Amino acid sequence: MHSVSAMGQTMTPVDVADRHQRPHPWRWVFSIALAVIVFALGIFFTTNPNFGWDVVGTYLFHPTVLAGLGMSVFLAVIAMVLGTAFGAVLAVAQLSDFAPARWASRAFVGVFRSIPPLVQLIFWFNLGFLIPQVSLSIPFGPLLASWPTTELITPLTAAIIGLTLHEAAYMAEIIRSGLTSIPAGQRDAAKAVGFTPRQTFFRIVVPQAMRVILPPFGNQFIATVKGTSLVSVIAMTDLLFSVQVIADRTYQIVPMLIVACIWYLVVVTVLTYFQRILERRYGRGYDAAPARRSRTLFLSRGGATK
Repeated sequence: MHSVSAMGQTMTPVDVADRHQRPHPWRWVFSIALAVIVFALGIFFTTNPNFGWDVVGTYLFHPTVLAGLGMSVFLAVIAMVLGTAFGAVLAVAQLSDFAPARWASRAFVGVFRSIPPLVQLIFWFNLGFLIPQVSLSIPFGPLLASWPTTELITPLTAAIIGLTLHEAAYMAEIIRSGLTSIPAGQRDAAKAVGFTPRQTFFRIVVPQAMRVILPPFGNQFIATVKGTSLVSVIAMTDLLFSVQVIADRTYQIVPMLIVACIWYLVVVTVLTYFQRILERRYGRGYDAAPARRSRTLFLSRGGATK
C-alpha cells in the first residue's frame, strides 16, 4: 500500500518493526574493550606453561577423578532429595495453625541456616566425642542394642546428615515462599467448586507454586553440587579430595585444580540447562504472550497512514 502526500508525491511505506536502533559510540568502545580482554585472556591461558594443559588432559578422565565426581553428584542428589522432603514438612509446619509445630519449624530453620555447612560437617563427623554410644532401648526398659558412634558416623553418613540438614533449612524457606505466593482466592475458588483441602493443595496450589519454587530450587541444587567440595575436610572422597590426592602424589597442584574446575563447570552447565527446561514448562500460561508484530506503515516524510 502506498500513500500520497499533500505535495502529490507517492511515499514509500516504512515498517518500523524492521528498523534497528543505530549503535551508540559507547557500545562500540565496550565491544572493542571486551574483545581485547578476551584476546589477552586467551593468550594468557594458552601460552602460560604453568597451567599444564597436557597434565589436565591426562587426568581429566582418570578413574580416581571420575569416582570422585560420581561421589559429589551422589551426595548432591541425596542431600537435595532428603532436604527437599524434610524442607517441605518444615514449610507446611510453618504455615500450620498449630503453634508448637510452627515454633519448632522456625527454630530449626533459624539454627541450621545460621551455622555454616562446613561447621556442621565437622560437628557431625566428631559426634562420637559428644555421644560415644548410640543405644536402642524401650523407654524406662531394658537395653536392646548399642553401637559405637564412631562406627555409625562415617565420613559418608556425616556428609549426608550435614548437607541434608543444611539443605532442609533452605528448602523450607523456598517452598514456603512458593506456597504463600498463591492468592487466597485460588483456594476459595477451589473450595467453591467442591475440592477437598487435599485436592486443593495438590491440584491447585502446588502446580502454581512450582513456578515460583523452581528457580531458587535449581540455584540451590547447583550450590549443593559445589558445596559438596566441603566434605573433603572430613576425608570424604569427593571430586576435590580426589584431585588433591593426585596432586599430592604428582605435585601438579594447578593442573589438578583445573581438572576439578572443568568438571564442576560441566555439571553446573548441564543442571542449568535442565533447570531452564523445567522453568519453561511450569511457566507456560504465565509469561506474557509475545506481542505480534504490528505492520503499521509510516510515511518516510510526514502525512497520515492509510
